[in-house]
Amino acid sequence: MKYFLIMIFSLSLYADAKHEMLSFYQNKKYEQVCNMGLKNLTTYSNDEEYLLLYGFSCLKSDNIDRLNAPVAMLKSSKEARSNAAYFSVILMQKKLLLHSLVDGYNLSKLKLPTTNYVLSKVFDLYSKIGEHERRDFYLFEDTKNNKFTYKLYLEHHQNQIALVLEEYYDGVIIKKHTYW
Repeated sequence: MKYFLIMIFSLSLYADAKHEMLSFYQNKKYEQVCNMGLKNLTTYSNDEEYLLLYGFSCLKSDNIDRLNAPVAMLKSSKEARSNAAYFSVILMQKKLLLHSLVDGYNLSKLKLPTTNYVLSKVFDLYSKIGEHERRDFYLFEDTKNNKFTYKLYLEHHQNQIALVLEEYYDGVIIKKHTYW
């Protein structure tokens, strides 16, 4: 009986964590949801709703490297596998862009799936450049709406290199994404 009460209390704590994450997500506090999701990941490793909440929060807060766990864990339903593939494509595009910008790897011959996520849009635009001289930054115009433009460049921080993508609307910056 004592064990049962402890178990119910523990489950209610976990339920509260998931409920709190959903509340933060609905209030667009994606960074908090991503961090909270990471802390409780082992507890919810088989909960698809939790993994999707965690994955999309990390995506929206530019913590793309944290998508590795949902990619590996989302596999028990068609929707889960579809979202795992979506996360995987974005993660791969980030890694390939970094490889190209830092190491000069030519992306133009790759034929990869794409998504509607901003990094995917820029990946597709960058891939079309083909072989070229390295630049300090790259400017791209959105193919569907020319009021949107994107600036892509690298930032060096101590021993790390960050991939930076700035989104502009009518020449005014609306969001800066930094991917480590």
